[in-house]
Amino acid sequence: MQRNYWPTTEWQAIDSATLRMDSEKLSELELMIKSEYSNINGIVVVRNGYITYERYYNGYGQDDTHHVASVTKSIISALIGIAIDAKYIKNVDQKVLDFFPEYVPNAADRQKREITIRHLLTMTAPYPFEDWHEPLDKMCMQSDWVKYILDMLGQKGSIGTFKYSTSGAHLLSTIITRSTGKSAREFANERLFRPIGMKEIPDHEMKSFGFEDLFGKNVKGWVKDPNGNSTGGWGLTLNPRDMARFGFLYLNRGIWDSNQIIPRTWIDESTATNPNNYGYLWWLREEDGVFAYLALGDGGNVICCIPEKDLIVAIASEFIINPLDRWKLIKECIIPAVME
Repeated sequence: MQRNYWPTTEWQAIDSATLRMDSEKLSELELMIKSEYSNINGIVVVRNGYITYERYYNGYGQDDTHHVASVTKSIISALIGIAIDAKYIKNVDQKVLDFFPEYVPNAADRQKREITIRHLLTMTAPYPFEDWHEPLDKMCMQSDWVKYILDMLGQKGSIGTFKYSTSGAHLLSTIITRSTGKSAREFANERLFRPIGMKEIPDHEMKSFGFEDLFGKNVKGWVKDPNGNSTGGWGLTLNPRDMARFGFLYLNRGIWDSNQIIPRTWIDESTATNPNNYGYLWWLREEDGVFAYLALGDGGNVICCIPEKDLIVAIASEFIINPLDRWKLIKECIIPAVME
């Protein structure tokens, strides 16, 4: 796809009509956000590579960063693809325990030995907790998160069954560090953020590991565990324009200004339709003939990519319990604004 410009230094904004977007339909967003989505702090809509809609709320502006929660997982997915392409990691079917030679599982733990990077990326590794009841608070109290996760990994259930796990994403972050010699934060700054004009993420020294420290307003930069591994499943702060840059990179199948930042095949594999509607740490959605893939984070943080409409929606939100599904907002106010 040919682009007139790349938003490496600055996004360009263009009148919605020029981008074949219905401004009246887009104007409904304002009312909807204020009445039903009051924890949204920023929203950026990009069409054909240009910002067509951008608003900030609750005292926030375009340079303010937000803790994007599980959107972090999709960044980790991109970094795994880059690390495989650079031959730091063999392939997605490399065994997880290859990267932790110091960890010796019980002889009976056969299942643990068979778990691969692919299983962590697709959330098909077994764990002892019930689905959607992961004991993250318990993990955060450990002095060694990685050992705690490896002890859980492969317990109960069977390989191949979908079970959402933030712990598995943390193992992937640690695998990036074990294979590249750099934290996920450092590797991302060098190989992903800097090349596409995203702001570099600073180191954030944690003083304690309580809920508010890890998930609240105290989060700055990219959180790391007690042993210095960047958190793989949450803990990254981004501004909405940079969220949109990351989505734009995926929409362009890993190419940025003629440079292949992420392998094209990795983007395709990461977003390939499957029965779980979950790719490599990306949620997949197809509705009314429209296919989208989304990086989703607690509280309503979203990077939504809709390739066939050349559309990206980036939403940064304040963490609240049970926020309204952002897909409803996208489906009702943004997709219908695209004029074919």
